[in-house]
Amino acid sequence: MQEKRKATLQRLAHLMMNHKLLLVLIFVLSIVQVSLTVYLPILIGRAVDAIVGAGAVEFDILQAVLIQMIVVVIVNTIVQWILPVIYQKIAYELTQELRQQALDKIHSMPLSYIDQRGTGDLVSRLTTDTEQLNDGLLLVFQQFLIGVLAILFTLVMMFRINPVMMAVVAVLTPLSLLVSQYVAKKSYEEFTMSVRLRGELSEIVEESVTQNEIITLFNIHEEKQDQFVELNENYSRYSEKATFISSTVNPTTRFINALIYAGVTYMGAVLIINNGLTVGGLTVFLNYAREYTKPFNDISNVLAELQSALASANRLFEILDRPSEEETGTKEYIHGEIKGEVTFEDVDFSYTPNTELIQDLNVTVEPGMKVAIVGPTGAGKSTMINLIMRFYETDQGHITLDGEPITNYTRSSLREQLGMVLQDVWLKSGTVHENIAYGFPNASREEVIRAAKSAHAHKFIEALPNGYDTDLNDGGLTLSKGEQQLLSIARIFISIPNVLILDEATSSIDTRTEILIQEAFHKLMEGRTSFIIAHRLSTIQDSDLILVMQDGQVVEQGNHEQLMRKEGLYHQMQSARSAEVI
Repeated sequence: MQEKRKATLQRLAHLMMNHKLLLVLIFVLSIVQVSLTVYLPILIGRAVDAIVGAGAVEFDILQAVLIQMIVVVIVNTIVQWILPVIYQKIAYELTQELRQQALDKIHSMPLSYIDQRGTGDLVSRLTTDTEQLNDGLLLVFQQFLIGVLAILFTLVMMFRINPVMMAVVAVLTPLSLLVSQYVAKKSYEEFTMSVRLRGELSEIVEESVTQNEIITLFNIHEEKQDQFVELNENYSRYSEKATFISSTVNPTTRFINALIYAGVTYMGAVLIINNGLTVGGLTVFLNYAREYTKPFNDISNVLAELQSALASANRLFEILDRPSEEETGTKEYIHGEIKGEVTFEDVDFSYTPNTELIQDLNVTVEPGMKVAIVGPTGAGKSTMINLIMRFYETDQGHITLDGEPITNYTRSSLREQLGMVLQDVWLKSGTVHENIAYGFPNASREEVIRAAKSAHAHKFIEALPNGYDTDLNDGGLTLSKGEQQLLSIARIFISIPNVLILDEATSSIDTRTEILIQEAFHKLMEGRTSFIIAHRLSTIQDSDLILVMQDGQVVEQGNHEQLMRKEGLYHQMQSARSAEVI
């Protein structure tokens, strides 16, 4: 744990070195601020000495000192106004960079990593954890740097006044720092657990909001509530414990410093009685003693708060340290020149090493064929499509497109040739136009309208408050599931792909509109290779090739008539489809 915290701290320091000029400016201005702060007690001491004694006030000296004090305060105020601006610039730019890098990394990671992580936890890392890190960095700049410089400067000035009293202060005050370091180690472990539980809590909240219909349908509010209560209590307990441990630093260090301050005052009084020190000198020394001990309190607070920031930074670095998806291909497909022959040659694949799924899969799909993939849940239908899209890579064997392995081509080039419509609908934040043109943001309004008409979505879009410019984030706007699916279908008509992949793309659409969409799809499929994951067998009986999958294997293949004559698994499914649902 200690090594991980040290490595995280070093990594943050390395990132901050990207702002060298601003760091130098901060250092210079911090020296100016501390110098002025240290100089002010000297002026106060001179003022005190100028008025000690009845009728012995030296007004000329006092006036000059007061003018200097005003100038020092004004300049110091200006510096203290400028420094936070620079602090915030560095802190916010650094966290912005980390947040962007983390999101870019997520986009470049294998899909398997995303599938194994909760959405709420990933969102928490990119939002809450970056904010926590930002707060910690600001504390380091605002209190740690100024505190260290103040300690060094005041030590020198106290030594000039009285080395013995300086030695007492210098030796005893660091006791508070030792206490804070001990507390920091203890609180780091609690903060680490706290931020992890915060991510899990975000996951529960995300599920409760996005899956509210399912929760209501199965009447499991109490179960979800119990999960939330238990997790919330654990999060609160660890957070409370971490906060309590870290909060003990301040009163402890203040108590130690107060004892030291009282002891120094007593020593100074003795020296004054013995003419070893003036009242003004003691005033200056006590100011320095206060300025010397104060940074230890601030640094102690920073060390305690920094533990939470380091724990949050570590969660971000965990994402950044994950390997990106390796690009194996260098070639680029030329749109319009793809024939559409797809072949699986001796393909093996499993999501986990100890659980076999697809073994020795061999399938050949001729150009322009309409291929339906059917089978029980978990048979490997979606997995087969994921392999074509290169969302996952094969363990053995390879998949070819027009006779050449798809791994020889870049993923982006491959996916530009494939059009996919999923059963699960997703719409982005933005207008109707932006959603239809999601993959082609430069599409004209005419192209978007043509795509919407092909998907039979134009009519209901025109009825929306602002037509194609209607913002789907409008709180008063509610699209039906069918309307949302029509918008997602319209995307595929913006730029016609060479290979189509449909996963029960019309499941949420009324029967009349479904017939129209199926007609549009039939026209779209003409001359193009198409893969259809079929949940309703009635929709794929005219397919050129039907692949029947079970336990990751293609156990039967042929057209509808051929498979029915075999009286195998396909025949059994057709016989049992009273509801036309597999």
